[in-house]
Amino acid sequence: MPPPPLPGKKRRIGVMTSGGDAPGMNGAVRAVVRMSIAKGCEPYGIYEGYEGLVRGGDLIKQMKWEDVRGYLSEGGTLIGTARCKAFMERAGRLQAARNMVSAGIDALVIIGGDGSLTGADTFRKEWSGLLKELVDNEELTSSQIEPFQHLNIVGLVGSIDNDMSSTDATIGCYSSLGRICEAVDYIDATAFSHQRAFVIEVMGRHCGWLALMAGVSTGADFVFIPEKPPSEDWEDEMCGIVSRHRKMGKRKTIVIVAEGAHDLSLNKVNPTKVKDLLSNRLKLDTRITTLGHVQRGGGACAYDRMLSTLQGVEAVEAVLDATPETPTPVICIIENKIVRKPLIKAVEDTHAVAKAIEARDFTRAMKLRDAEFAEYHNAYITTTAIDQPEMRLPKEKQMRIGIIHVGAPAGGMNSATRAAVAYCLTRGHTPLALHNGFPGLCRHHDDEPVGSVREMSWLDVEGWVSKGGSEIGTNRALPSEDMPKTAFCFEKYKIDALFIIGGFEAFTAVSELRKARPEYPAFRIPIALLPATISNNVPGTEYSVGSDTCLNALVGYCDAIKQSASASRRRVFVVETQGGKSGYIATIAGLSIGALAVYTPEEGINIRMLARDIEHLRVNFAKDRGQSRAGKLILRNEHASDTYTTEVIANMIREEARGRFESRFAIPGHVQQGGTPSPMDRVRAVRLAVKCITFLEEFAGKSKDEIMADAMSISVIGIKGASVVFGSMERVEKEETDWKDRRPKDESWVQLKKIVDTLSGRPKPEDCCETCGKK
Repeated sequence: MPPPPLPGKKRRIGVMTSGGDAPGMNGAVRAVVRMSIAKGCEPYGIYEGYEGLVRGGDLIKQMKWEDVRGYLSEGGTLIGTARCKAFMERAGRLQAARNMVSAGIDALVIIGGDGSLTGADTFRKEWSGLLKELVDNEELTSSQIEPFQHLNIVGLVGSIDNDMSSTDATIGCYSSLGRICEAVDYIDATAFSHQRAFVIEVMGRHCGWLALMAGVSTGADFVFIPEKPPSEDWEDEMCGIVSRHRKMGKRKTIVIVAEGAHDLSLNKVNPTKVKDLLSNRLKLDTRITTLGHVQRGGGACAYDRMLSTLQGVEAVEAVLDATPETPTPVICIIENKIVRKPLIKAVEDTHAVAKAIEARDFTRAMKLRDAEFAEYHNAYITTTAIDQPEMRLPKEKQMRIGIIHVGAPAGGMNSATRAAVAYCLTRGHTPLALHNGFPGLCRHHDDEPVGSVREMSWLDVEGWVSKGGSEIGTNRALPSEDMPKTAFCFEKYKIDALFIIGGFEAFTAVSELRKARPEYPAFRIPIALLPATISNNVPGTEYSVGSDTCLNALVGYCDAIKQSASASRRRVFVVETQGGKSGYIATIAGLSIGALAVYTPEEGINIRMLARDIEHLRVNFAKDRGQSRAGKLILRNEHASDTYTTEVIANMIREEARGRFESRFAIPGHVQQGGTPSPMDRVRAVRLAVKCITFLEEFAGKSKDEIMADAMSISVIGIKGASVVFGSMERVEKEETDWKDRRPKDESWVQLKKIVDTLSGRPKPEDCCETCGKK
């Protein structure tokens, strides 16, 4: 007998993974299970994908809170996935419907690719007919199926290829891109040493996202993708670009080929053909590397953990919001915003790309990918082959563009600088690196033999895309320390526009330059600020270059510590994060590692909060007898409290534990700032840098008075919700800036703190005793 339905709008929600595995799938399963329980629903794990749905029995199990502990850091899918021919037949779907009704499941969350999600929608469309057939066959009675007349299905896209239309990213794609970039970075070193060429094949049968983004992220010389084949004479084109790069002094050559790459006539372009061309025509020592399933394996990066968690939470909300008339949704992300879109439309658009490629309508194939894809392709083309006469501006539109880093180093600063220099050279501008920030400009601009103001060549920056830190040097000092000298240098070196890369200090510097315009005509030039800081605290944007690199470093650090805490079983670590007076890093890291609690400057810390959390720890450890993955982590932002420091909190926990469990503290410090930039920070740095230089070009030929009269002439670029926007500094300063705490007034991520607390099971203040913290 099926169990009776749950009261009200509560549901029994099945969750399954299907198709190829992808890093982050486990994070989505964890989020669905815990959010379901938090909402009063009952989650069921359907093991081995559709195979488990068809076979039923022990492959459909109710899941408890503790069942998904430790899932976030695990690769693959812990509930399994399998190809299932039976589900492709109606008889198999009939058996699946019977198993679902028998378990009382009335909603499904399916994590998989377009094939898996298409099968799910077919299942929903047939649902009423399947139930009727089960009654007609006397396998179930009318009364048994009565509560299950409507099946709610929600799709999450788990795919390393990022091949689903309607979303900017699929679960697993950035982890896979990280594997590729890491491999290419290693290959890069040996290629440089021996002056070799490497042809690297990556996954992507119908989608070139991995190949294109790897090309952008590693500075590859040539990229082959299915959506945009090279020209008819691609052999000459590729050899010409590689040959010119070698003549400029480049010692290595990297060509990236998507597995589905072809020419304009749909003839396959394979790595062997590319290798033979480089070897025979250019006489280069060339090797082939096929990365294969290395791209699919391993744990998820910080972004995929965050994405899978937020989409899993949204999937449960979508199930509870659904009515019988609601079209099956797929949970997507556009820039920084989680959205629901019609599943069938997304699948149709995805299939339309393959059809357009088959019809050799490559313009349509590019349009059917999201706008971001085309932007990245254009950015790659303009920053890889700088000798493109058709893109060169007329002499009167060419500018001398200063590039300066201000503030602490952040991963992606060099990627942005490389892209800006390459784009400037392509367009005919003169890029000037202002070394070591404003103090370097003022004190060392006329040093001999080389001053701090230097014209940049393509070869100067070519190898910077994967380098951390700041190759031109950065400094926290502001122009106000010597405003007259700063203006003098701008005039002396005829700087027509300024591109600033940095964090809140850079934001402050731009503000000072704006306010100094009436007194100093030298500053009446277009200025663009690209936010780059691990703290992600720059007003005017929800994302700063460098924050993703920081999160990856912090998550890796916390994973290692959590492993230590779990090995000793009864131990909690309090980890201190950077981030200034913004709790962004602590919160997103907490979401990505499954922290028990997160302390931020926005919320602060008080004794009642600590009492609740210590009592929560007692209860958790009391339940953990003999269980694996039992280590606990608490994250504390460095400025969350002046009184309750990281060490003080760890000592308080140890004292109150009374020997039942242990407490330690850990401070990763500047580990969070260093290291190789993440692929996300690299590709976004390139895209945003090109947009900034394009923005500066709009003011070419205008007078200083015209520029000063235009509020948009000094702006900050940002990602807000589902859009990339430029905001005038004057407006952002007045309306969006909390100057006292050096952060935006409205921080979009703050709402995510509730999700961290919900998924960790952290008690709400109103449910606990104020004195002792007990429920």
